[in-house]
Amino acid sequence: MSALETPRGRKPSRLTPGRIGLYVFLVVAAAFFLLPAVVMVLTSLKTMDEIRLGQIFALPQAFDLTAWSTAWSSACTGLACNGISVGFLNSVKILIPSVVISIAAGAINGYALSLWNVRYANLLFGILLVGAFIPYQVFIYPLVRISSLANIFQTLPCIVIVHTIFGMPLMTLIFRNYYASLPAELFKAARVDGGGFWQIFFHVILPMSTPMLIVAAILQVTGIWNDFILGLTFAGGANSPMTVQLNNIVNSTTGERAYNVNMAATLLTASVPLIVYFVSGRWFVRGIAAGAVKG
Repeated sequence: MSALETPRGRKPSRLTPGRIGLYVFLVVAAAFFLLPAVVMVLTSLKTMDEIRLGQIFALPQAFDLTAWSTAWSSACTGLACNGISVGFLNSVKILIPSVVISIAAGAINGYALSLWNVRYANLLFGILLVGAFIPYQVFIYPLVRISSLANIFQTLPCIVIVHTIFGMPLMTLIFRNYYASLPAELFKAARVDGGGFWQIFFHVILPMSTPMLIVAAILQVTGIWNDFILGLTFAGGANSPMTVQLNNIVNSTTGERAYNVNMAATLLTASVPLIVYFVSGRWFVRGIAAGAVKG
């Protein structure tokens, strides 16, 4: 071996028992979690005559999207038979302001608690975290009473405010930990240059927050879109989100249950979180690695 050659050890075997075991575990785990989704998709594409045969894993005899069309536009959600599309529009109306306001509030709180010398910052942060671990059900009745006294109960602003309140502890936590991991010299240099609270936030801190903004958006979009209990309580019938409409479709059926329509409505309801994860899952992992769990 010449002096310029780099010594190399023995090339590891590609298929070791440990690696084979890992692959087997991953395949079994993937099959376990994907099996219900496969059954739902197959059922939604079958007619009721095929479903009555009881062969849940059998492929549909024809590619039929009638159940999907019915679930979207004409399935009954109680007395009205407008499909789940009404709930989709309501969910979008709830989602956009709730996500924007909760992320903005969490980013500002995390910035203030991590980089500014706020009096009793640790105490305030601890109180905020305690609220994040208390079940929703504990807060529902007080919030119902407060929103009723404010004359906003079961309105769109009411459900947006409620989602903002419940999202703020988690958003504050991830932004605080992320900002605490940033080099303190950047903040100090901005202070020396005469930057104020908002100038430093918008011109220095916020441009560096892209990974964490993506993480926060994914968490809030999936959490708010999949919510049922808060939407049922605070949104009201006219603003019922998609999850509430789905529950109404499944439970308002008379006579024979249209399992294909129910499955199609369920898949339509879950489509937005799935699309978000498939499109931005890579950014989610990057954001977590960039400091979401630091602190």
